[in-house]
Amino acid sequence: MERVPCLRVSQCHAQQLRRCLQSTGALDLSLSLLKDSDETVLLPISPSCLPHLDLLSLRTSLASDGTFEIVWSQSPLQSKKVRTGANKLENVLRELLESRGETWTEELRGDLPRSFQRHGDLLLLGERCFSLPLWKTMDQQIWSAVARGLGAKRLAKMSRISRDGFRSPVVTMLVGEHSWVKHVDNGISYEFDVTRCMFSAGNITEKLRVAGFDCRGETVVDLYAGIGYFTLPYLVHAGASRVHACEWNPDAVQALQKNLEANGVSDRCTVHQGDNRQLQLCDIADRVNLGLVPSSEDGWPVACRLLNRTAGGILHLHQNVTSSPPGAIAGAAARGTFGRRADREAWRAWADHAAGRIAALLEEVTGARWTTNARRVEGVKSYAPRVHHVVLDLECRPS
Repeated sequence: MERVPCLRVSQCHAQQLRRCLQSTGALDLSLSLLKDSDETVLLPISPSCLPHLDLLSLRTSLASDGTFEIVWSQSPLQSKKVRTGANKLENVLRELLESRGETWTEELRGDLPRSFQRHGDLLLLGERCFSLPLWKTMDQQIWSAVARGLGAKRLAKMSRISRDGFRSPVVTMLVGEHSWVKHVDNGISYEFDVTRCMFSAGNITEKLRVAGFDCRGETVVDLYAGIGYFTLPYLVHAGASRVHACEWNPDAVQALQKNLEANGVSDRCTVHQGDNRQLQLCDIADRVNLGLVPSSEDGWPVACRLLNRTAGGILHLHQNVTSSPPGAIAGAAARGTFGRRADREAWRAWADHAAGRIAALLEEVTGARWTTNARRVEGVKSYAPRVHHVVLDLECRPS
């Protein structure tokens, strides 16, 4: 079952936020709202609009007791009868096929894209569409028709994530001459080549949280910087004095340097290209960001070496955590939602393991005893039933 990005809100705030989402075009009108068993409501978000959501404005529009979170739901959100975009694409393709003497079938309809990423005028299709042999006989005609049907000037299709060590996307440009795109999240401009770099739309809530930190006077190390997902919020909004951004993918480094310049913060960032385990720095960081999944554990010894040995600091550890709920909870957890008891128990168990491991590493690196305190452990997004991307804020202080 395909996961759907949703805004989880309390029932008392659902209509207010529904109107806000609808006014910006972010509400997925092809799907119905879903009331959950814990007195919350899931508001479906158009996947192409997710990276552009102004969550800060949504948050300030609520009363002080109002909260929400982004979740990736696998619940059966009921499709509405009217799906304007999908109908337009279907009509365009049906007309094209019939002009070639082909018959439109339910099998062909089922092979159309149900979601996609929109990057400005470029639309990126996923790998689970247009897989039937018939499409392959139509060459460029089909892709021009798809672009027209979905209102895009450029069209690309992803096949998989490369195993080249850089997590490079395997993307083919189908319509259009160049593959650089631009995103603006929370006032920050991100530019990148969709055929060379990943863009993680699901991390938007964590990027917003980082933007709310007060890092004035701090030195931050971002061990997995990518194109600047977290590096830029630390600089632009959190006000870090200096960020050391580590990245080994040369294409991502190119985009990162471009984005630092575009956002006017290149003077406060040092980019270290290459394997961060070879980083020739130590005892400098007030905060280390380890935003790598499925696990950032390979970077833990590096982070411990980087922490300020006099005052200590905070590590932000990312990890995919799997929970195994007993029968009564399994149905709820299978919906891919956060906050369930079994999920949080699994997150806390992992956090306790991480805190103990980090304390041992710090003692090994510095020769002194350290105290670690899990200040916060929360879900960022869901990948599959019972598999959650979790972030732990771990405070580390010399004893």
